[in-house]
Formats: sequence, C-alpha cells, structure tokens
Amino acid sequence: MVRFIHFADHLSAWFGKTFGWLIILMTFGMSYEVLVRYFFNSPTPWALDLSFIAYGTIFMMGGAYTLSRGGHVRGDFLYRTWSPRVQASVDLALYFLFFFPGILALIFAGWKYAARSWRYAEVSVNSPAGVPIYQFKTVIVAAGVLLLIQGIAQVCRCLICIRDGSWMEVEADVEETEELLIKQAAHHSHPE
Repeated sequence: MVRFIHFADHLSAWFGKTFGWLIILMTFGMSYEVLVRYFFNSPTPWALDLSFIAYGTIFMMGGAYTLSRGGHVRGDFLYRTWSPRVQASVDLALYFLFFFPGILALIFAGWKYAARSWRYAEVSVNSPAGVPIYQFKTVIVAAGVLLLIQGIAQVCRCLICIRDGSWMEVEADVEETEELLIKQAAHHSHPE
C-alpha cells in the first residue's frame, strides 16, 4: 500500500507541477492582450479562449496534486477534534459514498464529451478566432483518471491510519507564504 501511495503522490505531483507552468503562458497571453488592446487599440480574438483553456487545464490537472497534499477544503472545525482513527474512518466512508461515484461520473461523462468534441473538431464559440478546443475536453478525462488513482491512494492512507492510529506523513514540497514568513521572522528574532 505504501508503495502505491508514493507512486500516486509522485504521479499527481508531476502532473500538477508540469501543468502549473501554464500559468506563465496565461500571464504572457493576458499581458500581450492588455498591451495591444489598450496601447494599440487592437484586441486579439483569441485571448479570452487562452485564459479559459489555460486556467481550466491548470485547475483540472492540479486536482489530484492538491488531494495528495491534503489541500482540499474540509470541515476542519469538527474534523480536527477527532482522533486520527475516527478521521480516517469518516474519510474512508466519504470516499466511497461521494468521491468515487463523482470521479467515475466525471470520467465517463468527460469521455463522452471529449469523444463527441473530437468527432466534429469542436472550436470555441466565445471568439471569432475559432480556437480548437476538442483536445482540451480530453483534460476532463485525464484529470478524472488522475483523481481516481490519487483517491485510491487516499483510501490506502485511511486504511493505514485506521490500522496504526496515526496518519502517514504527507510529502511536503510546497509551503504557504505566510508559514515561510513566520519561520523567517522567528529565525531573525531568535538566531541560533
């Protein structure tokens, strides 16, 4: 189980971090649009599509990565007061009641939408540029598969926690800016 958890975490992290670089493409695209629109009075016909496609892809492909790092929203005001075994038991039940049915629906519906979109080479109706979007509908299926794999890893985490009474440590590869600033301030006020 532990090897599968590590595999899923690394897979999710690779996809999340790789697709995260789309933020640079989106930033340059939007910056270019602002420049040509407001300084040269010549807006682009593709900028809106670029922002939708890039942001949607980042959001979808980052979901499994966020799940692997425990970054999704939960009702912590109750959850944090429970013992790890109770937390894991509730999580386990919720994965089977809500998460897996939702993710499977995402995969199957996404497959249908993507297949139909590929069949007629769908283009965006939001702009006159006719930007092709059929390839981006495939992201729905890919994100669903990644979430399914990561969800199975999360179930393994729950089972380990129920057995051992403590949560398996989540790999820490990113840290909130506020936490970094607090650590820096503490280090500067109390140097060793």
